[in-house]
Amino acid sequence: MAEEKKNLTCICCPMGCQITVTLDNGEVTDVTGNTCKRGDVYARKEVTNPTRVVTSSVRVSGGRIAMVSCKTAGDIPKGKIFDCCKAIQSIEVQAPVKIGDIILKDVCGTGVDVIATKEVAAK
Repeated sequence: MAEEKKNLTCICCPMGCQITVTLDNGEVTDVTGNTCKRGDVYARKEVTNPTRVVTSSVRVSGGRIAMVSCKTAGDIPKGKIFDCCKAIQSIEVQAPVKIGDIILKDVCGTGVDVIATKEVAAK
């Protein structure tokens, strides 16, 4: 494998720096275009092991509203996003729900929990 360049737009802050990552045999050898250290860290991680926080909603039974917003408590591997969404879609929680309640433990074997991001009172 020869030297390869990947162009990214940094998502760490509103600046949206245009970053170029140089790889040699799959190893990051250079990162340019970032204006802060966070951009360097993001770019290295994005080309070697991309992850994302997943946001969604879950059905609520016995609540004042029918759905509660939720998110993964941390990053999960990008390749597991669709599996995570399917797992979230398949569950229903009982009201009341509080912010930070664990909705689903260790989603798809990632070691990351899905947590509530809103409160839902019981009827």
